[in-house]
Formats: sequence, C-alpha cells, structure tokens
Amino acid sequence: MSKENYNGNDSKKERLKHKYRFSIYNDTTYKQLWQIRLSKLEALILINVIIVAIIAFVIVMIAFTPLREFIPGYPDDKTRSEIVHNALRADSLETVISKWELQLANFNRIVEGKDPIPVESQINDSLLHSKTLISRHSKEDSLLRLEVEREIGVGDISIKADNAVLTSLSFFPPVKGIVTDKFDHQNGHFATDIVTAPNAPIASVLEGTVTMAAWTNDTGNVIQIQHKNNVLSIYKHCAKLLKKPGDNVKAGEIIAFVGNSGMLSSGAHLHFELWYDGLPVDPERYIIF
Repeated sequence: MSKENYNGNDSKKERLKHKYRFSIYNDTTYKQLWQIRLSKLEALILINVIIVAIIAFVIVMIAFTPLREFIPGYPDDKTRSEIVHNALRADSLETVISKWELQLANFNRIVEGKDPIPVESQINDSLLHSKTLISRHSKEDSLLRLEVEREIGVGDISIKADNAVLTSLSFFPPVKGIVTDKFDHQNGHFATDIVTAPNAPIASVLEGTVTMAAWTNDTGNVIQIQHKNNVLSIYKHCAKLLKKPGDNVKAGEIIAFVGNSGMLSSGAHLHFELWYDGLPVDPERYIIF
C-alpha cells in the first residue's frame, strides 16, 4: 500500500532522474563485461548528442569531400563545365541582341535625320573587362613576349598557320575542357584559355626541359618548357607547380594543376601559349582540347 502511494505521489521530474543500469555479460561465465547507469533524462540527452554528431559528420562529409557528387541533383564536373559554357553563350547572346537593338535604333535615327549612336558606348559585355585584363601585358609577364613585341611589334607578327614542323609533331593536350578565349594575335591575346575543373592536372604537350617555374603577380604560377625544334610552351594561372627549372619532362607528364592564381585570372582555367621560332602560334591548329 505504501509503495502504491509512493508511485502515485512521484513527480514526472523525479521519475526522469531514476537511474537504470544497462549491462553486458559473458553468456558462458556470466562475467560482467560492460555496464552503464543512466537516468531517462541522461539517456535522452545522450541520444540527442549522438544524433547531432551524426548530422554534423554527414554535413562535413558532403560539404568537403567528393561524396557530394553522389547526391542526386548535385552538379558534377561535367555539369559545372556545361553551366560555365551556357553562361558564356548567354552572355554572347545578350551582346548580339543589344547590337540588334542598337542597329534598329540607329536606323530610326538616320531616317529621322539624327546622328547614330556609337556602338562602343552602348554595348556592355560582362566579359569585355576580363578579356581586356587577360590580354593586357605587364612587366612581370613572359620575357619572351616582351622581347618579341619590342623587336618586331605586335601588329607585325605573322602566324605560321601550316608550318610543316608543327604539323608533324604529336602534341599531347595539356588539359581537356572548354575553350573560352581563343588565340587572337591582333588584340594581343597570344594564348588559348581553357576552362576545366579546379586542380585538374596539367600535362606537358611535348618532351622538353623546364626553363621557368615561377610566380608573377598578374599570371600567378607560371611554368615554361623548351622543346625541340625551337618550340616553346607556357602554362599560366596554375594552382601548384610540380617541376622546377632544369627538370626534363616527357610528353603527357603532369607538370602542374589548374588554378586561379594571379590578378589577371577571373576563374579556374589554363592560359596556354605555344611559340615557334620566337613567334606565337594558335594552339587550336595543332591540339584538340
């Protein structure tokens, strides 16, 4: 009777503090191997802590490891490359539409006897600024480029499009990706810009000797390789360089990783230059990226 009265008067808070023992015994010797004493309140707190720890572990694994790519709907490297490509196409389409609208407006102004609106003052290309930065030369840029421009001038550079020596060589593609900025010697862009996954490996296009592996403020980590037949290859904006000057490399050997280093870089990509006989050539004529 007294026990029933005790149970009836016991509060919920006190019942939560009652201790319970959980023990593990050896089935043969009945020796106690492990035990734990917890109240209901302590058990609830322990379960919540374990659940929070598991959730935090899963979040960390998804946020900072490649496991996130296995989540349905999460973009992989290919999808991200397509997003970049579509963004560039959308930007170009917007520029074309702006030109059409300006052309129509100028046509109406000419019919009305007014002066046309200058095209340069109206077209606002989001890539124009970045392309201008990339094509701009600096004191810390390639010494070879500065010497060539100083001696013969940018406008006098002739591209040896179908050179027999370059055509006979088997170039190894430095990276595989999307070409976002093509070679344009008239505007001083002596390279091909390829967007690919960050930290993707960069391979040497031919066998040769590393003549420069250094850092510049504008182009970040730069590695330059001298090949046979007076061919020179330059790789800029690297995340990390794996070779040093004087190292001999083979065609296809990993020399660096794709990065976003340098003030002139607007995203993870490879700025690749190919030179022959002291003149820049279009890499896309000889290499499939």
